Amino acid sequence: MPTTNRNDSANSPVNAPVTAAIEDAGVVSRLLAGAFVDDPMMRWFFPDDASRPAQLGRYFTTLFTRQYARHGVCERTEAAAAFWVAPEGQAKAVPDEETVQELQNLLGDRASLFQDAVEAAARHAPQEPHWYLAVVGADPAAQGRGHGAALLRSGLARADAAGLPAYLESSKPSNLPFYEYFGFTVQEELKLPGGGPALWAMRREPRRPAGA
Repeated sequence: MPTTNRNDSANSPVNAPVTAAIEDAGVVSRLLAGAFVDDPMMRWFFPDDASRPAQLGRYFTTLFTRQYARHGVCERTEAAAAFWVAPEGQAKAVPDEETVQELQNLLGDRASLFQDAVEAAARHAPQEPHWYLAVVGADPAAQGRGHGAALLRSGLARADAAGLPAYLESSKPSNLPFYEYFGFTVQEELKLPGGGPALWAMRREPRRPAGA
């Protein structure tokens, strides 16, 4: 689903990414809720401005604890978090029935729109092995400090070491140049069903690791 970076500078000093463990759920969900509060897709899923921050906190807690922390590669800095999925984890990193029910309860009458968006995005994902950037976001207060860039570099280094492409979706057009700076290119602009926002599918070919 869509990613956001809050326009972090790629050249700013950053804290080194560390693995995000289950006990970090509170910090991770708080950071991502702040990062995505103005994201077009999250505004579509959670249209009420007043309740959106709390809903996003619950949303990212559910995804992190029940899905990506179990089957993905999750990292954070003091002000940002990212969820990646390696090729071998993609078959497992899908919501089980209990997770689906939790999300449906949270989304209420928007649950069907969410399900349609997930299915539409999945139909356009690469079929060959790849690293998937599911989520990346930074606290708006840390804008320009390079936290999102550090997390992006960390995941891309894994993809490059494996000789595999990376893939993401973004619903925020202002973030596209950031990802293009790191080598992603827009493959397709998707219009989500139900009158949802545009979603840009982006791909990055592997690069030879430094010193290889």
